Amino acid sequence: MKSKPTAPKGKPYGISVELPQGDPMSAPHLLGDEWSGTRWFSTAEERDGILESMKRQPAYYRKGDSPSIRLDVINP
Repeated sequence: MKSKPTAPKGKPYGISVELPQGDPMSAPHLLGDEWSGTRWFSTAEERDGILESMKRQPAYYRKGDSPSIRLDVINP
């Protein structure tokens, strides 16, 4: 398990984005098994609004396809 990322000053609320274990996109020639990202926000409300939009079906995906990312909330 990865350690909790450190929040920048003034932005204690976050969203961690990772690929599920065994995801085909984690192949070395694609994103790799260490791919991840974190977005930081000043308020929980701001974070929660962005989180809801990140959970929606992307407009450019084929109907029935869905992104295989894991979104985790980070609280101070």
